[in-house]
Amino acid sequence: MSTTRLPVPDRSPRLREALLAAAFTADGLLDLLGAPAYAALARSETVPALRATRGASPLDTLVRLFLLQHSVPHERARAALPLAECIEDGWVVRADDEVRAAVDVRPYSGPEGQDWYIVSDLGCSVGGAGGIGSREEGVVLGVGGASTTLAGITVRTPVASALDIGTGSGIQALHASQHAGRVTATDLNPRALEFTRLTLALSGAPAADLRLGSLYEPVGTEKYDLIVSNPPFVISPGARLTYRDGGMGGDDLCRTLVQQTGDRLNEGGYAHFLANWQHVEGEEWQNRLSSWVPYGCDAWIVQREVQDVTQYAELWLRDSGDHRTDPAEYAARYDAWLDEFEARKTRSVGFGWITLRKSAAAAAGNPSVVIEEWPHAVEQPLGPAVQAHFARQDYLREQDDAALLAGRFALAAEVVQEQVGMPGAEDPEHVVLRQNRGMRRATKVDAVGAGFAGVCDGTLPAGRILDAIAQLMNEDPVLLRDRTPRAIRLLVEEGFLEPVGSAD
Repeated sequence: MSTTRLPVPDRSPRLREALLAAAFTADGLLDLLGAPAYAALARSETVPALRATRGASPLDTLVRLFLLQHSVPHERARAALPLAECIEDGWVVRADDEVRAAVDVRPYSGPEGQDWYIVSDLGCSVGGAGGIGSREEGVVLGVGGASTTLAGITVRTPVASALDIGTGSGIQALHASQHAGRVTATDLNPRALEFTRLTLALSGAPAADLRLGSLYEPVGTEKYDLIVSNPPFVISPGARLTYRDGGMGGDDLCRTLVQQTGDRLNEGGYAHFLANWQHVEGEEWQNRLSSWVPYGCDAWIVQREVQDVTQYAELWLRDSGDHRTDPAEYAARYDAWLDEFEARKTRSVGFGWITLRKSAAAAAGNPSVVIEEWPHAVEQPLGPAVQAHFARQDYLREQDDAALLAGRFALAAEVVQEQVGMPGAEDPEHVVLRQNRGMRRATKVDAVGAGFAGVCDGTLPAGRILDAIAQLMNEDPVLLRDRTPRAIRLLVEEGFLEPVGSAD
């Protein structure tokens, strides 16, 4: 584990003032670098950014110092920073007439445009085909696609308490600090807790209650309104790297985390996780995940990607830089990974999101558990869509078919209709309803479904709309009422129709 001295946060407000004065922010970086170099930097490609920072402004200096991690002349560093304090507090190190960064400080824009900073180990920003290139056990990573995905899917309603498990550099705790009265952040790695402290302090956010330990051990039986975790979910032979390897057999760490959540959530509380899970020979992956859902919780589980075991092993061997080691060592590690999968009869590995919500209906034996595969593009942030999903599940659990037909519905915003068929054909082969927001779903509907959705504006109950459609199509209205509620349920469940009340 790295033993590098970490900065102290006591005078971080002075450093923050200097960073803001130099426009060392997400917007400032985009203005300085331009979109191509900014995007390249997110892929860990630094040459375009080096070319864009050949000037002598404080912003040029800070980008080279903290993002590109190049040494800069002492005089330039002094013009950009309260340098004596930064050296004394451990943010930078002076060697002769040069100054170099001691940590990675990365501008990050909050959901309402806040200027935040994520502090992590040098060289450990996430992104790029080459991986982070560090093989130190206790390394602490910065912002990456996984952490921003988790932040985006989290429901952001005001809560009294929030828990960030495996906080790392503190990005989830930082987000939670904006809408939670009390934030607790835990990690097995003591360095991660110190980085979280730095991230919060430098971002001007309230301090969190930082606790050392694995999973729920540091919080005992305490309960929370919100739980989030981007855990070390990688399924690997051993626990070589604390930041990513679960250290339990197969996907047991993710399973344990999810199964133990029910007892830690307050009524109505949400838990959001990223996870990997095994696709095991002879077992449906949906059944495997369904067994993880704890008593008293509803669940929405979305599989975003599946990789075969060779792709998976190669991805994480690159992540740790093993592809740049001795070929024999790389081959041995690769072989060990495949041995592990073979022993567990694992054919592929899924990646996705798991959201739990504690509900009275689930505790009464009527949980809503939706498990689906959705590899398509979505619109972040998805937190509002997640909250709306569970609200729709609540509504549908309370409505029998008669109540559904008495209900009134409105077509959701930005839903469009597409007709698919041969050019010149009198009638389309099928009709597709497509969302342009949230999950961006698409679903086929028949003529009745398309006509029903098109008429729904919240003014007429569903049954009366179906009666009118039956008359227009010369169908038996009783038979149409009998067969349509199932289609209405699907359109409501997937967010194409929104309930607006029952008939007067």
